[in-house]
Amino acid sequence: MIDETTLDLNRKQLELLVRRSLVEDLADAGDVTSDSILDPGSAGSATIIAKSELILAGLPVAEAVFGQMDPELEMKWLVPDGARLHPGDAVGHVSGTVHSLMGGERVALNFLQHLSGVATSTSRFVQICQPYGVQLLCTRKTIPGLRAVQRYAVGVGGGALHRAGLYDAILIKTNHCKLVGSISEAVRRAKARSNAAIEVEITDLRELHQAAEAGAERVLLDNADVDMIAEAVRTKPEDLFLEVSGGIDLDTIDSIAACRPDAVSVGKITHSAPAADLALHVDA
Repeated sequence: MIDETTLDLNRKQLELLVRRSLVEDLADAGDVTSDSILDPGSAGSATIIAKSELILAGLPVAEAVFGQMDPELEMKWLVPDGARLHPGDAVGHVSGTVHSLMGGERVALNFLQHLSGVATSTSRFVQICQPYGVQLLCTRKTIPGLRAVQRYAVGVGGGALHRAGLYDAILIKTNHCKLVGSISEAVRRAKARSNAAIEVEITDLRELHQAAEAGAERVLLDNADVDMIAEAVRTKPEDLFLEVSGGIDLDTIDSIAACRPDAVSVGKITHSAPAADLALHVDA
């Protein structure tokens, strides 16, 4: 599986995501409130401020939002992605026409708040896993259309990256095994058609050893209790990579990581991360 801890955002994908988000907010009519109130061409500046404890993530996305809104807008970031911020800390300044500032405000903040929330949530899990030498992995349980930027935020928060999609790694799930008859047959077919490392989803120790005997390099133990995880760690072949997943949250992660599997994958860091609190204040 993929093990890099940062992700370079694909520029074309990012531009398309931002364009769609701006169209969603502005449609064909544009910002009718600002058009009704603000003088055309009037200039101003604004400061983006943290309003909660957070790990900042999403500056490249916010920059793309303001850049598409108006290439003449000037942005000055005071801290980088990955910075730990406290309420009242300034993230950066944006200056230019006030129409453009107000038009891009909500879309830019939506991205910053969500992605900083992902990074902050990831960091909390990572801090618990690190003393045990356990990797914290993201999953494919992402908000549709946002996977690339959510994975970026996971990397900012210190997490490691699992496969990006169905296209870049082999993970044989329980349903695959049902469709071909067994774990052994699924692994055999995968090895016959690919040189990629193979991971198999398992639900108990019997399936763990079936996967190992079939030649899988990794197993994903899903929805197991702590006793089973500990026994899996104790009895697995030394060279078999053991990943644990299934309903893991901040209340359970410590006891699971203490069993010392190789990795823990957590869907909550992407599909359910609480938004961080940031605001854009127009400067007087």
